[in-house]
Amino acid sequence: MLNRRAFMVLSGGAIVAARTGLASENKRKRIAFLGTEVRTHSHAQHFLDRHTQGYAWGGKWTPPRFDVASVYIDQFPEGDLAKGRIAKHKLKAYPTIAEALTEGTSNLTVDGVVIIAEHGKYEVNEKGQTLYPRYEFFKESVKVFESSGRSAPVFNDKHLSTTWARSKEMVDDSKRLGFAFLAGSSLPVTWRLPSIDMPWGTPLKESACVAYGGVDSYDFHALETAQCMSERRLGGEVGIKSVLALRGEKLWELLERPDRETTRQLFVAGLTRSHNLPVVDGYPTDVVTYEWAKKAMPETLGYFIEHRDGFRTSAYMTSIRDFNYAGMRADNGEIISCQMYLPMPTQSATTADFFNPLVRHIETLVLEGKSPYPVERTLLTSGMVIGGVESLFQKQVLVETPEMEVVYQSPKESNFWQV
Repeated sequence: MLNRRAFMVLSGGAIVAARTGLASENKRKRIAFLGTEVRTHSHAQHFLDRHTQGYAWGGKWTPPRFDVASVYIDQFPEGDLAKGRIAKHKLKAYPTIAEALTEGTSNLTVDGVVIIAEHGKYEVNEKGQTLYPRYEFFKESVKVFESSGRSAPVFNDKHLSTTWARSKEMVDDSKRLGFAFLAGSSLPVTWRLPSIDMPWGTPLKESACVAYGGVDSYDFHALETAQCMSERRLGGEVGIKSVLALRGEKLWELLERPDRETTRQLFVAGLTRSHNLPVVDGYPTDVVTYEWAKKAMPETLGYFIEHRDGFRTSAYMTSIRDFNYAGMRADNGEIISCQMYLPMPTQSATTADFFNPLVRHIETLVLEGKSPYPVERTLLTSGMVIGGVESLFQKQVLVETPEMEVVYQSPKESNFWQV
């Protein structure tokens, strides 16, 4: 069986004419695609297919708005699709990230970098974090930017890294070198049921997301679901001062405190937006209330986040199978709620089209040279996950986060899928 380097050489990826300076002269922008593995339903498969074959948009099939100039794939597992996709679309594959960004020359030749470092076989540390090489892929790209004397927009899939220092360094690098940096997942930009947004500048008191999934994985999605709404509050985002992760009985004890009435209300409001509640004989066993949830989902895991302005966020990983937001206004007590619709693909049905709007935003990032929404959102949600992981590792204690003073303002324009 061919190893990765042998495959790259045979693909012709290591032999290419120098193109230094030509990318900016082409009509169409060109990107380097960096992925960990391409197999059915891996993130790299979802993005690479859309960046090469196109996607559904506005009631029609739309071709990609840029070209994939080069590809670097880190692993080739059983069921690999990378080789077939590279051959099908006549892509150029390279054995290193530097060669992918320079197309085998000595300087940057592409107009953008897409990093999809999710999935694959990587080490898991003592805290349960999978050490996906997002930071490493990013830093290899930064080295090319520095040696070339110019940079290009970068997209990073999902959270930034597994430590705050590395996550912050990535954002600092983007500002130091002056390139547009977009990161995160599809949750903030997928469909919403109902199709609503948090009005920009709302006097918001508290946010919650009721979702599902594991630690250092879908917890990031749940926190993004809440944060993309919370950041629109009056005054904007100011960062967080602590994270507390609780599971089972400890979680219910916190929720039953007198000062957590709003938190309980938002938890139930989020549940009522779900279409995947646990049922018996086709229906929930009782009226959906806090008491019912405690009985039906006793081992729920929750993250409780205190922001520096007194705002609160909670996120729950339950036995339901969707992502539901609820937030309470501070002025009139109104609860604003919706579901961020994320239907999971199967082997024979659906194409995970919730990736489409994120792909659209990546294209805009590269074409316009600016991020449609602040990377600080992903920096902060990465920090929330890091804090939650640490709280669990330290036996469910409060983790102070004075370093996570991330101040930013969301754009007024909404970026979720409405076409």
